[in-house]
Amino acid sequence: MLIIKKLILTFIFLLSLVSLMAKSQNVTIDPTNIYPIVKLETSMGIIIVELDRVKAPLTVDNFLTYVTTGEYNNTIFHRIVENFIVQGGGYDEEFVAKKTNPDIVNESGNGLKNEIGTIAMAKENRPHTANRQFFFNINDNTNLDPGRQWGYTVFGAITEGEEVLEAIAKVNTDYNETMAWNDVPIEPVILIKATLLPEE
Repeated sequence: MLIIKKLILTFIFLLSLVSLMAKSQNVTIDPTNIYPIVKLETSMGIIIVELDRVKAPLTVDNFLTYVTTGEYNNTIFHRIVENFIVQGGGYDEEFVAKKTNPDIVNESGNGLKNEIGTIAMAKENRPHTANRQFFFNINDNTNLDPGRQWGYTVFGAITEGEEVLEAIAKVNTDYNETMAWNDVPIEPVILIKATLLPEE
């Protein structure tokens, strides 16, 4: 009888654990808001972005998870290529990689284009490898859109602070010997805080 009770308790515990894991993988942040607004306070000014949950629901929820847990706070824009992109979200000022959640499904075929002023997810060469790093397009980067290959998922656009992004895009960059990277800002550009704004 004692063994049966232990088995039942173990089964209930495992069921609860699986349920919690499933919930953590499918968290919808601000679920009734189709176009969430996020404020990005940077060391060079404020940028406001409107996200598109209709076209990129998985990507938006993923991004908002990092926003609402404070994971983007005090990170840097580590890669800035003039007339191309401003990329960040993955490292602190010491270039220590921040923890990542599981990779997400590529939603680049959603119809949104990598046009100037849009925000998109960074990824590796493999299609479904985006997790926390994102970038702003500072040009119309049609080469990043899907065609016969997977593209980079656009999931929103800047609504305020275009001039801030333009200023960030023009900072001096150089090769960083420690990280063996090109296009690293000489003076750090910091994402001080990311905040999900309340729905209007």
